[in-house]
Amino acid sequence: MNIRYRLFEWGVIKTMIIAVDFDGTLCEDKWPDIGKPNEDLLNNLVTLRREGHKVILWTCRVGERLEEAIRWCKNHALEFDAVNENLPEVLEWMKTDSRKIYADLYIDDKALQRSYDISKIFNEYPLTNTSTM
Repeated sequence: MNIRYRLFEWGVIKTMIIAVDFDGTLCEDKWPDIGKPNEDLLNNLVTLRREGHKVILWTCRVGERLEEAIRWCKNHALEFDAVNENLPEVLEWMKTDSRKIYADLYIDDKALQRSYDISKIFNEYPLTNTSTM
């Protein structure tokens, strides 16, 4: 957990930067189409943004597929402070533009919590035994 998130929990800072994925997170993963909306997450992000938190769309979609996703989110009342890029205040603070989007919280269907037991993954998805190849 990063320090900004802890400071938010403790009430020291009042806003968070939240990076959220699209396919499989804001909606059901139906790439290249758009799946059913994750209404709970959409509603929570709309509320958080209304409260002053910053929301960044962080997705692999590009071009027309990205524009479709942005329009879809807007039709579900969710707008973004940035799309696939850092916020201007982060650029000023970092004095550079990192390839990784800076956020206090990342919401992504492919993510693991830091405390997650990685051995569970290998139990679910065992590595191929290369000695027999």
